[in-house]
Amino acid sequence: MAKRKRLTPANPNFLGAPEGKPLPQTGLAAEPDVPEAAPEAKSIPLGVAPVRGRKPPIARVSGESAAQAALEELSAEMTRVRDEGRLVHDLPLDDIETGHLVRDRLEAEEDELQVLIESLRRRGQQTPVEVVDRGAGARPRYGLISGWRRMAALARLRAEDPRFGQVLALVRRPKDSSEAYVAMVEENEIRVGLSYYERARIAVKSVEQGVYPDLKTALNTLFENVSRAKRSKIKSFTRLVTTLDGALTFPAQIGERLGLELAKRLDEEPGLGERLRGRLAEAGPASAEEEQRLLSAQPGPARAPATERGQDSGKERAGQGGAVAVAAEAGRIVLSGPGVADPAFLAELRRWLARR
Repeated sequence: MAKRKRLTPANPNFLGAPEGKPLPQTGLAAEPDVPEAAPEAKSIPLGVAPVRGRKPPIARVSGESAAQAALEELSAEMTRVRDEGRLVHDLPLDDIETGHLVRDRLEAEEDELQVLIESLRRRGQQTPVEVVDRGAGARPRYGLISGWRRMAALARLRAEDPRFGQVLALVRRPKDSSEAYVAMVEENEIRVGLSYYERARIAVKSVEQGVYPDLKTALNTLFENVSRAKRSKIKSFTRLVTTLDGALTFPAQIGERLGLELAKRLDEEPGLGERLRGRLAEAGPASAEEEQRLLSAQPGPARAPATERGQDSGKERAGQGGAVAVAAEAGRIVLSGPGVADPAFLAELRRWLARR
């Protein structure tokens, strides 16, 4: 294929054109320079701003509808997250009632609490507490379900620095009180194991609060995920709770072996619970070890009161401080002997009389 040649304008002198007169312009010559026309100006009425890039009405309506749909979807999702208790709220500590439920944990170990305080001071709160909304008219507005140790640690930190006056919380909506108690127990079972006494106590208290109709239902519901053997041990400890709760100073320190033995003795020895309460009240143990020694000791047998007909006149009963003679007459009972001076015996007698 032959190469195409590039055409160039003719040499004006080649054809003998008069000097100073250029040849007539042809299609082979360069076009003359013509001033570029100014862009056409559109006339705009006075007082009307120009509109640039305006979308057609259909496109504009479609875009607005899409934006509205996205906003409604986001709003619905936020509502769903809030209703399911997955939205973290930043609440003032004073807006939360820590005693909303009977707490399963009786005390917080000071060493463990100090570790938590230092962690919160350095890193802030990493795990939210769980609360329930008690209603707009309630004061405080929210009730604590789980997170008692975090609340206690933040309360101490607030005394040092007001910045710790807020707590991150998930607002739950339990169906009933039972679900709230289960949430509290399960959280402590996972994070910090409770003692057998504390587990038994929350079962007893939940029945007293009317959350469950009986102890069996409470144990099976609160501790559904523990083994049957462990649940049986918790049930044995409920005997200690119903008999000695309030008299013990260090109940959470009672070990499994001592607790099971004591529960068995309470079932087999009538009046043992009253004698133990008297002994604890008299001694006032200052340590868990001292209290457990008192619980392990073998108190004397129960002392039977005189019959209403006065048939026990002149008989003796064994007291912790010695023999006690009981003389029953018409309208009067006389106690004598070295055992009468025993403080534990007198305390037990006063409690027995108060119950009468």
